[in-house]
Amino acid sequence: MHILIINRSPIPVYAYGGTERVIWDLGRALVRAGHRVSYLVPSGSHCDFAPVIPLREDLSWEQQIPDGIDIVHFQFNPGVTINAPHLMTQHGNSQENVPLPLNTVFVSRNHAQRHGSEAFVYNGLDWSGYGNVDWQQSRDYFHFLGKAAWRVKNVQGAIDVTGDAGVPLAVLGGDRLNLKRGFRYTWSRRVSFHGMVGGAEKFRLLNGSRGLVFPVLWHEPFGLAVIESMYFGAPVFATPYGALPEIVTPECGVLAASRTTLAEGVASGKFDPQASHARALAFNADTMAADYLAVYKKICGGASLHTTPPVLQGEIKHLPWTK
Repeated sequence: MHILIINRSPIPVYAYGGTERVIWDLGRALVRAGHRVSYLVPSGSHCDFAPVIPLREDLSWEQQIPDGIDIVHFQFNPGVTINAPHLMTQHGNSQENVPLPLNTVFVSRNHAQRHGSEAFVYNGLDWSGYGNVDWQQSRDYFHFLGKAAWRVKNVQGAIDVTGDAGVPLAVLGGDRLNLKRGFRYTWSRRVSFHGMVGGAEKFRLLNGSRGLVFPVLWHEPFGLAVIESMYFGAPVFATPYGALPEIVTPECGVLAASRTTLAEGVASGKFDPQASHARALAFNADTMAADYLAVYKKICGGASLHTTPPVLQGEIKHLPWTK
């Protein structure tokens, strides 16, 4: 099968990544399984295992799809229906009351259910790119991983939880001074800020952490930050929203909408890093690729994933967060 993966961000992944990291690992796993992959992505992209076609916004999708493609896999809503077999992965929370394409795949069971759907494929990563975990490294702090400027990520909640527990916090994905939400400056020297780190420095910081503190205030569609942290042996202390109960099992951390309950979990020190690592390995690129192949074959056989367009149902933000 020849799969064309289309995205509006360049590859390979830089710094944080996210969708770019997932589609890179998906493509590599598909090639490893004996399939052909091409990427239609912005100019400047490059790839050592698949051809790259520069995306042009001035041309229609039909004009940019090369001959010989069996299925087109969009990573965003293309806005139009095309003749070739195709699907879209909805990576984030969509807008309320906005219909999505019939062949939309979501990234967790909860994500799908909130759109009235049962079609989902869990994200997975190629863990070989993360290197071996150094189990002998000292673990002296907890961490937050995410775009701290986004209010729904609730970095202040992570600061409060670790403050209540009396432990240091490393913020990966934010700065001490944040002007995007007015003027916000974190005075505490117990909290260190590392900006939008990526690559080896990100892995080093995750490998030195005792746990991820992640009290998000929205329904997390999946949670790449969660499985990346767990890979390095970090248990997770988070709110029970979105896909997080599907990922974080009881032996891997605490899920609660209470600052006090999460602080107690952080202070307990009772979680085995090996259990978190083992759980993360379940979310791997080869499994993701196999699951997408089953979807590709269904669509290429003439079936649609939905009879009516999926639509986001219910509130996704402003979820409870209590003392």
